[in-house]
Amino acid sequence: MPRTPQTRGTCTFCQRELTRGGLSRHLAGCAARKEAIATSKHRAGDVLHLQIQDGWRGAFWLHLEMRASAPLSELDRYLRAIWLECCGHLSQFSLGAAEWGAEIGASRKASQVFRVGEVYSHIYDFGTTSHSIIHVRAVRKGSPLTRHPIFLMARNQPPDDRCQECGKPAGWLCHECMIEEEKPGLLCKKHAEAHPHEDYGEPIPLVNSPRAGMCGYSGPATPPY
Repeated sequence: MPRTPQTRGTCTFCQRELTRGGLSRHLAGCAARKEAIATSKHRAGDVLHLQIQDGWRGAFWLHLEMRASAPLSELDRYLRAIWLECCGHLSQFSLGAAEWGAEIGASRKASQVFRVGEVYSHIYDFGTTSHSIIHVRAVRKGSPLTRHPIFLMARNQPPDDRCQECGKPAGWLCHECMIEEEKPGLLCKKHAEAHPHEDYGEPIPLVNSPRAGMCGYSGPATPPY
């Protein structure tokens, strides 16, 4: 697996900027988060803290709260919306960090499957596969922070990818460079505008997703709610 500089993200509650691991520790004691929980009026129950990261670079990650009473299909839907959906591919949950493991039915509730300290996997697309690793960091009893099954507590900022031509910040991706020339395919705006490759289409905008450049994915890489 390539060594990638750690990406940082911002705590939704207090706006503190930290790495993935730093936020995992920070969220456990964040005063602003505790205040938000104390003032929430949603029906109380068990709520899970999930840390999810891509299984390749580790540069893309999410810290989520999920109602334990919600089925895994809700998490699948969320990951598709924020990271993965391109062509309606099949997906699968399994136990362990390995890309392929014993399947866990998506109709099962999170409370029936997820255990604190355990690791799980989510696969999207059995051809051009996107692999996500799910860490169950904690469970709390109390009111959820939203009426929806999932709440986004933190997310990585886009990686500091650089143009293959000049080294400036990249914002575009060329599929032809990646597939035919085995180059990163990363381009700044200037070199994207003048790029000679068109057989795979024009360079596409980079989005904050581990699936950028895979299959037909082009974003928008935004949460469903």
